[in-house]
Amino acid sequence: MRILVTGGAGFIGSHYVRSLLAGRYPDSDGVRVTVLDSLTYAGNLANLPPADERLTFVRGDVCDARLLTQVLPGHDAVVHFAAESHVDRSVADGTEFARTNVLGTQTLLEACVRTGVGRVVHVSTDEVYGSIARGSWTEKWPLEPNSPYAASKAASDLMARAYWRTHGLSLSVTRCSNNYGPYQFVEKLIPLFVTRLIDGLDVPLYGKGDNVREWLHVDDHCRAVHLVLRRGRAGETYNIGGGAELTNVELTDRLLRLCGAGWDRVRRVEDRKAHDLRYSLDSSKIEEELGFACRVPFDQGLAEVVQWYRDNRDWWQPLRQRQVAA
Repeated sequence: MRILVTGGAGFIGSHYVRSLLAGRYPDSDGVRVTVLDSLTYAGNLANLPPADERLTFVRGDVCDARLLTQVLPGHDAVVHFAAESHVDRSVADGTEFARTNVLGTQTLLEACVRTGVGRVVHVSTDEVYGSIARGSWTEKWPLEPNSPYAASKAASDLMARAYWRTHGLSLSVTRCSNNYGPYQFVEKLIPLFVTRLIDGLDVPLYGKGDNVREWLHVDDHCRAVHLVLRRGRAGETYNIGGGAELTNVELTDRLLRLCGAGWDRVRRVEDRKAHDLRYSLDSSKIEEELGFACRVPFDQGLAEVVQWYRDNRDWWQPLRQRQVAA
């Protein structure tokens, strides 16, 4: 089997690629993987396994139709991770989010139809649903995105649905809660806080810190994505939640304790515009239909991630300059 993974040098995509090549998923023995990644600020070749003959890397943009029609033939499936994903950057300027997430998805799907790719998984986010005060979103919840990032992902989800409905493309959509894990770029909340605390620096906490997020370990997320690739129904959407809901204050407290720091290291900053109060996914569909269950308890996973950043300064320290320059 040959799988094209877009955005495969990023945080989540690279975890999926490493797991595939390590044979950690059913039916993944002998799989060949092509990674397509434009290596923007968050893409990193150091995230990929070195010198594996089953891995081909192509540097390129999902908006490049000519390149896609050259690369796609011979692939059995596509897992589409490639996206601009940082909400704060989208608030500052949403242009690249519309280009990559919407136009890039449409260009990729058009190329899949033209080259006869048999199966596609489009990876999305819970942020397309907006904010929910109580209860949890099912897959039938209306899309009410509140940031340019979330709006671009909602539009890409609708584009994916249209290519299934119009062209009969065997395509499923996944929507995950907030991911955490090793190799996550240092602008995201957990690695930002951990690396700054390790270096004795203060950490910024938005507003009152009462925004609630549901956390999902990247390994659980990628297992679920592969399960949907193998057994998910075409035209269907699957929520993938981690089940661990914490306010940002509660998460900050855990990170402070794991890093041996106190609340004197926290500085309150102005809240983000249109900051969603709470995310919560109902994952019963993927659990009941496909037998998915998370395996990484949050406190265990968080402690392991903090230790990973302690042990891998050589990986993240150079990214500080890339983060400032981007």
